[in-house]
Amino acid sequence: MHRLLAVILAGGMGERLSVLSQDRAKPAVPFAGKYRIIDFTLSNCVNSNVHNIVVLTQYQPVSLTEHVGIGTPWGLSAPNRNIRLLQPYLAREEGRDWYKGTADAVYQNLNRIEGEDADEVLILSGDHVYKMDYSAMLEYHRHNEADVTLAVTPMPEEELYRFGTVSIDEKGQITHFQEKVKNPQNNLVSMGVYIFNLKTLRQWLEIRTGHDFGRNMLPRMVTKGRIFAYTFEGYWRDIGTVDSYWQSNMDIMSTSQSFLADKDWPIYTRETEGPPTKVGDNATVTNCLLSSGAKIEGHLEHSVISPGVQVAPGAVVKDSIIMDDTYIGRNSTIDHAIIDKNVTIEPDCHIGFGDDYRANRLNPSILSSGLTIIGKRAVIPAGYKIGRNCIIYANVTGKELPESEVKSGETIKTRSRGNRSKS
Repeated sequence: MHRLLAVILAGGMGERLSVLSQDRAKPAVPFAGKYRIIDFTLSNCVNSNVHNIVVLTQYQPVSLTEHVGIGTPWGLSAPNRNIRLLQPYLAREEGRDWYKGTADAVYQNLNRIEGEDADEVLILSGDHVYKMDYSAMLEYHRHNEADVTLAVTPMPEEELYRFGTVSIDEKGQITHFQEKVKNPQNNLVSMGVYIFNLKTLRQWLEIRTGHDFGRNMLPRMVTKGRIFAYTFEGYWRDIGTVDSYWQSNMDIMSTSQSFLADKDWPIYTRETEGPPTKVGDNATVTNCLLSSGAKIEGHLEHSVISPGVQVAPGAVVKDSIIMDDTYIGRNSTIDHAIIDKNVTIEPDCHIGFGDDYRANRLNPSILSSGLTIIGKRAVIPAGYKIGRNCIIYANVTGKELPESEVKSGETIKTRSRGNRSKS
């Protein structure tokens, strides 16, 4: 009987998520109210009857480690089910270092992976949002007697440059692989979901073709073995940027009844206990996703509200994501913003104001669509204004902020060594 091991790559810094990944790994970023991004990959595993899982961590692993724990919410603490979180370790062995890429992360843990007595290895990314039956892909892999099978999905032309693209023949075998090129040959992109025969995986990792599966290893394998593409037609999004994070939250909110409430494919998470959501007599809520423990007394429209959020009377929240235990004060307006955990917005503030959509001055490639981001535990004083495409770092208070407003495109950091923090 073939044995399958899932390896989830969960050590990414997520630099393009800005302050959202300032002190947490990208897979641990909160998502759709009560979830974290990695919940979707973990739930896919257990729903696909994959119960032997290794999670490779690296950057800021604490919140991810606390969230996953021994896997109880996913039923992985039961007998004959296992989940292990492995962090990089430094040894006297020559060349041992922090992971340099996806393939290198697996290579540095290859001995431990082989110790799991698996015949096939399912390699997954911990920062994608989708629902997929890996058992169907595994059956396809075995039917084709493939060395490697990649999951691929169609992607709009304007987004192709962000991904590796593949060309396939009439049998589904991959004939060409291009990683993140400007003018790819077709619209099928790699989802970062791979099934390797263990023997093939070891062989190619030991050749040391490079540090990354997509950039180095897979393009070279195409002409050397039986590499097949498994086409996935469902919803899939790589949470690689602030815009994709916001858009995916909005997508899931609009389809929450079909995506999150599917009894045949539940999304599990580690939930914090809290009272039911309370919506006040004068509150209005239109097309929103509300989590337990929230107290809503203002106006909500097209927004995601996480556990414990409080929205005071007269406050307006539109097209925004508000994370756990954040307080929105009376008569404040939040428009097109992402606000992290435990933030205090005092009364009469306006976050995301004006018609000035200039890109963020320090990070124009990260913020240019109008979103403003506020990091954990920030305190925005009463009557304050923050424009569009702004970044407010974690723990910022009135001491770091300019006198009355942050103009569009600006970034505010906490004070460091007594220096002024505006940049």
